[in-house]
Amino acid sequence: MRIPATVRKTLTALILATLASAAVDASAATVSRLTPPSELFSSGEAAPVIARFLPGQMFDLQATVQPDAGQTISSFAFYVDGAYVRGREEGRTSVITENGPAATCVDPATGKTKGASGCKLVAGLPANTAILSLRGYSKGTPGVHELKVIAWQADGQQITAVGNFEVVGIDAEGGKAAKNIIVFLGDGMGAAHRTAGRIMAKGYAQGKAKGKLTMDTFPYTGMVMTASLNSIVTDSAPGMQNYVTGNKANNNEEGVFPDDTLDAFDNPRVEYLSEYLHNLQGKALGVVTTADVFDATPASNGVHTSARGNGTGIVDQFLDDRHLTGLSVLMGGGRKWFLPNPSNSTSPQPANGSQRRKANDYVLPADIIAGWNATPGQLDPERDLIADFQAAGFKYAPDKAGLDDAFKNGTPSQLLGLFAYSNMNVAYDKIAGRRGDGTVVDAFGFPDQPMLDEMTDAALKVLAKNPNGFVAMIEGASIDKQAHLMDSDRWPLEVIEFDRAIAVAKEFAQKNPDTLVLVTADHECSGAAIIGASTKTAADLEANPALGKDAVGVYEAAKFPKYTIAEDGYPTTTNIDHKMLIGYGANADRYETWLPNAFPTKDTQQPFPPSESPANPSVRNEGVGFLVVGQVAGDQAVHTGTDIPLSAYGRGSSLFTGVFDNTEVMFKIGQAAVGGAQ
Repeated sequence: MRIPATVRKTLTALILATLASAAVDASAATVSRLTPPSELFSSGEAAPVIARFLPGQMFDLQATVQPDAGQTISSFAFYVDGAYVRGREEGRTSVITENGPAATCVDPATGKTKGASGCKLVAGLPANTAILSLRGYSKGTPGVHELKVIAWQADGQQITAVGNFEVVGIDAEGGKAAKNIIVFLGDGMGAAHRTAGRIMAKGYAQGKAKGKLTMDTFPYTGMVMTASLNSIVTDSAPGMQNYVTGNKANNNEEGVFPDDTLDAFDNPRVEYLSEYLHNLQGKALGVVTTADVFDATPASNGVHTSARGNGTGIVDQFLDDRHLTGLSVLMGGGRKWFLPNPSNSTSPQPANGSQRRKANDYVLPADIIAGWNATPGQLDPERDLIADFQAAGFKYAPDKAGLDDAFKNGTPSQLLGLFAYSNMNVAYDKIAGRRGDGTVVDAFGFPDQPMLDEMTDAALKVLAKNPNGFVAMIEGASIDKQAHLMDSDRWPLEVIEFDRAIAVAKEFAQKNPDTLVLVTADHECSGAAIIGASTKTAADLEANPALGKDAVGVYEAAKFPKYTIAEDGYPTTTNIDHKMLIGYGANADRYETWLPNAFPTKDTQQPFPPSESPANPSVRNEGVGFLVVGQVAGDQAVHTGTDIPLSAYGRGSSLFTGVFDNTEVMFKIGQAAVGGAQ
């Protein structure tokens, strides 16, 4: 049948109109990321609510918007519960595009502002993608709140996305407030690590422990789920920061949410516990660690970056933003980041051990400076950061003798201690040095290092001078580092050293009952397991290490290993007859003898590692021990996703029971410190 021309004309018009409409509907314009992260934005499901905050806790709003091809974003707005969110300070909002004039990124390699060339976006995004930010937002009203972003293209088209977040209320009638918060973080310390420390330090008789670790005596214990924002297996950066921001972070990121730029210091921020309580109550911050102070755990208490390895900018930010965190104590290793590097060379190693570099320093964009009252930063490898700390009023201690000297004329108000170029020596080797065998500590060049209990005592004395109280994070770092290396003689002594520091804090809390003490870990490391005890004597294994392959006594053959504890609180030796044996469920290949190694395995973060250190566990004892084939690639054991215990003592400790997410700790502390607890 022939269709009349008038009908054909009408049908053609309708088809063209439909195609035009479909073209509009098929627009490529989209919001590909909305921050804070939410399941509502990600999947359309309203629960679970991912981002949660204390009343008034600051955080950034941000959206990544991909306009239609050939279009740009001309303006944008954020709305919370339908109300327009207005930036309170000039420069607080920003539009960043790959080639946009509003870009404020600085190239860390050259120190030059990129200006019209814009900020570099992550690979795969269209060139006209825009990053829209509003910095330093906060909400005081408890409940779940809707977050909406609307962006307008130059042609007038709207691009919209919706997410949510929650403000967690505080019970104002909760009881007496906790003035002081002490968080002990045994890095990588799972239940097996705690048990091994108890077996070695206290011993067993007919199945009963002859004593408890201090952490075992705390009256309340819960179990913590440790996942990060992007994995069931966290690394140490979100493993710590999740506790003290109340929010999940991606692996390797500290105090920030993920974004779509390559700048390591421009990510959307979230306020730390230290910042929140310093701003609200005037509390001081103390950070004590046996690691390099730039390391993931210490930095994840007051530094904002998406790159946990950017050491120069991290340590600079500790000092530069102390007005935000109340930083009064910083102690550990890491002197290499504080020493000026006039040459800014990468090779050869500067004679003073400096590792300062422009490439890992920081300069902040204008909107973060305005929204957070943050220090701009500068790319300055020649900065003498120790001198700058001293100029700011910090007493400086380079060793144990210097730490003692810092208190000779009274307790200082601020304290900096840097006791090694990078990570401090482990307890096994420090104790050997104190007992007269300085072979290892002398080889590292730092023979007079304090123990963690001595550092803790000094830190608490300084922090207690603040009448408003304090937040302290005290880390036993090498429980993790030696578990990575599967050194079964060294990491148990790290647990003992850590527990001795906890005893100092418990005594402080007994004298100051308005103190809350928590003991936990950021994650479990290595899948450590106490598999039994050796059926061989130490002499047998020393004479013929190959016997170790058949030396594991399981079940009743394990009996009860007996370690002799010296007056200093540590075993006289770990190389005993029928010693406790450790297996690993997340291990790489290693050669095992069940004998202690004279030198610790190489620490790649040390500027001048001793030549005697084995390169890694896959060659340590090679040709002597038997091969244990691992489950993971590489040459170290890895973290696991296993829940870890948390023990609590003092004001508010009853809040920490049951099984809970690591982010819940922030809200429990907030209740104890602000609303009070029984």
